[in-house]
Amino acid sequence: MWFKNIKAYQITQPLALDDDDLQNALSEHSFRPCGNQDTATMGFASPFAIAGKQGPMFHKIANRIWITVKKQEKILPAAVVNAELAEKVAQIEQETGSPVSKKSQSDIKQEIIFQLLPQAFTKNTFTHGFISLEDNLVVVDASADGKAEAFLALVRKAIGSLPVVPLARRSLQSELTHWLTDKAPAELELLEEAELKSTDELESVIRCKNQPLDSDEIKLHLDAGKLVQKVAFEYQDSLTAVIAEDGSIKRVKFKDRLKEECDDIPKDQVEARLDAEFALMSAELCQLLIYLRTELKLTEE
Repeated sequence: MWFKNIKAYQITQPLALDDDDLQNALSEHSFRPCGNQDTATMGFASPFAIAGKQGPMFHKIANRIWITVKKQEKILPAAVVNAELAEKVAQIEQETGSPVSKKSQSDIKQEIIFQLLPQAFTKNTFTHGFISLEDNLVVVDASADGKAEAFLALVRKAIGSLPVVPLARRSLQSELTHWLTDKAPAELELLEEAELKSTDELESVIRCKNQPLDSDEIKLHLDAGKLVQKVAFEYQDSLTAVIAEDGSIKRVKFKDRLKEECDDIPKDQVEARLDAEFALMSAELCQLLIYLRTELKLTEE
């Protein structure tokens, strides 16, 4: 279990979670499959469900609590619905000799969807996150705010309260730009990838890849007033990622040396392997986020 995209949040008030109470709370909002007329359902599942295994509704290591949300959606292609609609509208117009109003077409469309939903295929997706009580962090594996917020909202609904704010509540473009114009933090090595944006009304964007960030070309853009929106980095020879000015961290790739620590676990021991991967991954991410929180002075906001 290796997260790929990070949305991180700071816990703002003391949070105590009893294991039995948490299990009961998550179970009350457990995942259920879509019914005949459901377009989508969402609920908690065992973290081991991604491997087809059953287990408790959360997994806990070193006071880091791994929680999984499962979502099921009905797949009903718009092209199929529209084709059915066009056929019915054409039939009605032929029989009545008059055009079908937009309101009537909307009603017919809803009837078609109602008829087709029970036959639709379903798609399952998982959103993983963890709560680190000792570090006052909530970390969600999501690239979009909406997906992360849906995860937080469901957890909040289940346990009654989840007082969090984004880890970065201000733009980090000034600090990221400083990493290029001066130097990056000691524990980070900048890689050859960045995105720069002008501050004028044109908001022109420069994206570079495989480009040394200390090159004259990059310096010209920085001297012209462009600010860094994204920059790739390596952290302590354990992972590489891209940090954006909103504090999100994307395209996280853990180094082979870290992943190889789980290679001695037989592949048929799925739970043991997931347990070990989560322990390594969550520890590294917390270490990185704590470092960024301190380096960027995010606790002073």
